[in-house]
Amino acid sequence: MALSTHKAHPDLSKLDPLDGTNNRCWSQKLPIFFEQLEVDYVLFFDHTEENNTSETTAASGDAIVKDKSKIVDAEMMKKFQKDNRMVTGHLLNHLTKPLFDLFVTFKSNTIVWEKLVVKYGADDAGKRNYVVGEWLRFQVLMTRQP
Repeated sequence: MALSTHKAHPDLSKLDPLDGTNNRCWSQKLPIFFEQLEVDYVLFFDHTEENNTSETTAASGDAIVKDKSKIVDAEMMKKFQKDNRMVTGHLLNHLTKPLFDLFVTFKSNTIVWEKLVVKYGADDAGKRNYVVGEWLRFQVLMTRQP
């Protein structure tokens, strides 16, 4: 009996696009999908041409890396660029039209992801604080009643 190395990919079509009200669920499901595709690293590793501090030797084409967090060679760079395009495409395709129009100009998914976290991540914290406050108020009122 031979083992199959083919991986079944999750159906991302069932994920509702981010509209600003569903950030908590959306921001948790999308990285799980990227993890299953083994491309989740690109969400947290930015290597755009603007941020590239590595030098390239003309003779061999190998990258000489000044910063250890940068991509080391051409093969890794190709893989990263391919994975980055895929992740960016999925991120943008899972936004509502108004959000898509705002973020389509960004070339790096890392920038899109960070801006979404800044814009909508705080909303979840605010909602959580509100709910906790209401729960505490409810508990205080319940303890006062005879």
